[in-house]
Amino acid sequence: MAKSKGYRKGTRYLLQKGIREKGKLNLSSLLYEYKVGNKVIIKIDSAIHKGMPHHRFHGSIGTVLVKRGRCYVVEVSQMNLIKKIIVRPEHLRPFNEGKLNV
Repeated sequence: MAKSKGYRKGTRYLLQKGIREKGKLNLSSLLYEYKVGNKVIIKIDSAIHKGMPHHRFHGSIGTVLVKRGRCYVVEVSQMNLIKKIIVRPEHLRPFNEGKLNV
């Protein structure tokens, strides 16, 4: 059988939720407004497939550039490159310098 080359390959344990994170998502995470220039953590919610970034960006910290419809354009540095990705707010968490909430 040929090896799978899908968008979510190799994410069986990476995108798995914890025992108390399962179920419906909080409305506060959907309604949170990110301002331009805010730092955000990309934490993929595997239950929502729309606006999901590639799994290589899971856990990385980026900067909000602009809001585009319901999504946000986030700038993420990866090695020497700076990438712009479009992410829905379900997959974003606010970044606090004092405590890391990944």
